[in-house]
Amino acid sequence: MTTDPHLRLTTLPNGLRVATRNMPGLHSAALGVWVSAGGRNERVEQNGIAHFLEHMAFKGTATRSALQIAEAIEDVGGFINAYTSRDATAYYVRVLEGDVDLAFDVISDIVLNPVFDEREIEVERGVILQEIGQALDTPDDIIFDWLQEAAYPDQPIGRTILGPAERVSGFGRTDLAGFVAENYGPGQMIVAAAGAVDHDRILRLAEAAFGHLVPILQRPREGAVWQGREMRRVKKLEQAHFALALEGPGYLAPDFYPAQIFSAALGGGMSSRLFQKIREERGLCYTIFAQSGFHDDTGMMTIYAGTGSEDIADLAHLTIDEIRRATDDLSEAEIARAKAQLRAGLLMGLESPSSQAERIARVLAIWGRVMDPAEVAERIASVSLAEVRAHAERLVGGARPALALYGPVKSAPSREVLAERLAA
Repeated sequence: MTTDPHLRLTTLPNGLRVATRNMPGLHSAALGVWVSAGGRNERVEQNGIAHFLEHMAFKGTATRSALQIAEAIEDVGGFINAYTSRDATAYYVRVLEGDVDLAFDVISDIVLNPVFDEREIEVERGVILQEIGQALDTPDDIIFDWLQEAAYPDQPIGRTILGPAERVSGFGRTDLAGFVAENYGPGQMIVAAAGAVDHDRILRLAEAAFGHLVPILQRPREGAVWQGREMRRVKKLEQAHFALALEGPGYLAPDFYPAQIFSAALGGGMSSRLFQKIREERGLCYTIFAQSGFHDDTGMMTIYAGTGSEDIADLAHLTIDEIRRATDDLSEAEIARAKAQLRAGLLMGLESPSSQAERIARVLAIWGRVMDPAEVAERIASVSLAEVRAHAERLVGGARPALALYGPVKSAPSREVLAERLAA
């Protein structure tokens, strides 16, 4: 249970969870609906439909047109948006405290009452196809989709969130309504709000809007199986784009916090090993970083860099060498710096109601409760150097890296070569 007096959680009889955190002194609020249905909930023939559905929520309801949805929020100076991930779809809004009721009405309306007008479906199909095309024209964006596919080929977790153009071109009203019926039950939804909000008021609004929903039995997601392959696309670009991933723990694993600390120490900032060795000492790139990503059953540490075609081989080999070296000689100072970065990021995010609402929903969906930031900070602080090194050894030991390369990458070493160097 949380000891935060400003944080409250209520579960309705139908399974809908309502979580709020009042932030004294603020005059604005963020609220939204987070649905545990994303790319991983799609069957192969549905790939891209969760994202398509997110778009269609803004294209009209039984009582509001697309323009009226936008005007309702923007007329009061608010902001409304949504996103789709592999694990969830979120619909959220930021408004002043006097407009919370209006914001809740709009958000609940677009989630519960989209009309899926055939003409609007065709319009939005064109928009999404343009989005897919734009992603393909953005090398340092699309390479992460390819890396995900290389890590988890032929699995929902490895497929692109946008979906392939040929799938998107065929979706219709029945497909959209079917995905909602399969995945948008009250037990899959979290209403989260933060800022100038009153829990009892949000609860009454949630009961009125969502209380009638009948629980559903959501189809189980397919578990993730790491395979670690290579995707290489040679193209005439200014830079060679390099993305490497190693299988890491999931959210629920014992080394969840050591994994974050290790990736931060390795490549989380300007003082990190990768930045100092590869950019500052060798000048092989402008951008290089490492980051950890997590799901409930799997995770990955990702390293990305952009470099010139003549430097791609050296960059790849040096990256592997730095990973191996870090497993042996990470220092207490490096671990302390990484912990400070994670703690600061956590606490700075708490100053934003949007970040608070997002965190509440995400943490609740993963752990079934909302941990106090103080508890999280304490867990980060308690991680020892030995635990981080042990995680690093597990990460590297028997590793099957996934590799994605894009641009002038003919001279880049293969995944097999890098795997052998990592194991040496």
